[in-house]
Amino acid sequence: MRHFLRDDDLTADEQAAVLALAAELKAKPFEHQPFTGPRTIAMVFDKPTLRTQASFSAGIAELGGHPMLVEGNLAGIGKRESVADVARVLGRQATMIVWRTHGQDRIDEMAAHAGVPVVNALTDEFHPCQLLADLLTVQEHKGSLAGLKVAFLGDAACNMGNSWALAGAIAGMEVVFGCPDGYAPAFGSSEVTTDPVAAVSGADVVVTDTWVSMGKEEEAEARRATFAPYAVTSELLTHAKPDAIVLHCLPAYRGSEIEAAVIDGPQSVVWDEAENRRHAQKAVLAWLDARRDESGGGSP
Repeated sequence: MRHFLRDDDLTADEQAAVLALAAELKAKPFEHQPFTGPRTIAMVFDKPTLRTQASFSAGIAELGGHPMLVEGNLAGIGKRESVADVARVLGRQATMIVWRTHGQDRIDEMAAHAGVPVVNALTDEFHPCQLLADLLTVQEHKGSLAGLKVAFLGDAACNMGNSWALAGAIAGMEVVFGCPDGYAPAFGSSEVTTDPVAAVSGADVVVTDTWVSMGKEEEAEARRATFAPYAVTSELLTHAKPDAIVLHCLPAYRGSEIEAAVIDGPQSVVWDEAENRRHAQKAVLAWLDARRDESGGGSP
């Protein structure tokens, strides 16, 4: 049983295949409907969501399936009922489970007991579906991925930093993190610098994310002071390549991690990136469904 729990659950060849399928599904959104029936896919949300819920709901419907929404806090997963018991219940009702939750241990446990493929829609440690959308967006605008320089600015110790460290390396990209000491990714092996100009210099792609991730709200003021030198501004962007593109997974806070003139400017591909969540996630679901009898990759 294959799952998609973290970015390195896909090999380089598999990542490329999923991205190629995403591009195909984007071009012909209704020609591939593996979940016709419709088969049900459970979408479970323990954290706030906009793009994840909207893109999975629309994508599952386009694949011929039925998106079943489960409000995680109402279900009391891990409190009212154990993760393992919830997994066993949902695995009897749905052909796949998509979960947006807290610790990675929770989704690993879900995958161990569900009996159906499980997809990580965001955990504290990783955001692999977002990375596939990011890579699809870069591929659309740059033509290929291997050899491109990516600069990630700000809090690189977050799930997006970890996922860029893994997925970027798998894609053959040079990923450089510009962040303060103590805020480097916990996974993968990437170049890290405390100098934002050095990080961005010659970059093909510039990436940032909110400085105050979910669960860090009490640290907001201190974090803004810590990360202020790493804001993606028009001035900082002059050190990247002239045709560099800018990514942000959203929600964005203009005037904090990114300048309004940048996110709303001509180098921003943020809205393409947001749309591509749907196409990338459709590809993951279809790819996993086609490999139900395979073992390896993604097993907790």
